[in-house]
Amino acid sequence: MRIHDDLFAQDARDLDWLPEVGKQGWAVLTKDSHIKHRLVERTALLESGVRAFVLVSGNLTGPEMATIFIKALPGINRFAAKHSAPFIAKIHRDGSTEAWVSE
Repeated sequence: MRIHDDLFAQDARDLDWLPEVGKQGWAVLTKDSHIKHRLVERTALLESGVRAFVLVSGNLTGPEMATIFIKALPGINRFAAKHSAPFIAKIHRDGSTEAWVSE
């Protein structure tokens, strides 16, 4: 696992770091559910060939988010094996994963 801020500036624009993520074949885990509605960022994600998993439950603490992501790992792995990049998938509070946006 890699942490965004360990590799990129904390204020790096999505347009700058997403191409590197896609080039490396990494998946993105995020809580930024607004990316679906921001055309420039969504386009950068999809054009970069990124597989993104978005936690869509709001108002969670860091430990709660970590617990959900851990619970979701089997579903994330199954989803990534069945779907070609690029895509944006939702992760729900119960750890379930479903398609959200694809190219």
